[in-house]
Amino acid sequence: MQIISHSFQNGQAIPGEFAFAVPDAAAHVALSSNRNPHLAWSDVPAGTQSFVIVCHDPDVPSRGDDVNQEDREVPADLPRVDFFHWLLLDIPADTTQIPAGAHSSGVTPRGKPGPLAADGLRHGINDYTAWFAGDEQMKGDYYGYDGPCPPWNDTLVHRYVFTVYALAVPRLDVTGPLTGANVRAALASAPVLGQASLTGLYRLNPAVPLA
Repeated sequence: MQIISHSFQNGQAIPGEFAFAVPDAAAHVALSSNRNPHLAWSDVPAGTQSFVIVCHDPDVPSRGDDVNQEDREVPADLPRVDFFHWLLLDIPADTTQIPAGAHSSGVTPRGKPGPLAADGLRHGINDYTAWFAGDEQMKGDYYGYDGPCPPWNDTLVHRYVFTVYALAVPRLDVTGPLTGANVRAALASAPVLGQASLTGLYRLNPAVPLA
């Protein structure tokens, strides 16, 4: 399988319009247009009955002690963990692209509704759900796509990996809530016929070069 995007090139920067936040000189960050990027895939394996899209950031700090703290930095050598930004399930076999902005346009406080999405698709719960759990104005279940927002004082450029999976079943059976961990576990035992990934880069710390 092959996957491309008209929104960014593999291994290159993701434009701010597809991020949750962009750099701001006064406040460090400002909310962005938060549009999902365009994705298209080809060379689909015979027997494919549905697709699943997963976007995750493997570079999230494993500890939050220094995150977004004035006069401090998140060290690049800090162990990192996964953060899921998008889980889109049960994409029909005759669909081979997702238009930009089709599933997200703007930041929705307390999260977009789900899991049901347009055309019978399902959105999973992204990890902003846990991130905003203690924020009275923002807490809620965040379904669908919410884009990059790495710590503004991180010294590491974050990678955002978009993977499309081709399945030999029309619906992915997931045990428990549609979280990234549960979807990943379901994919591990599902009849996956093929997959392809595309990686974009993003950072909010202007002192850290993208390349």
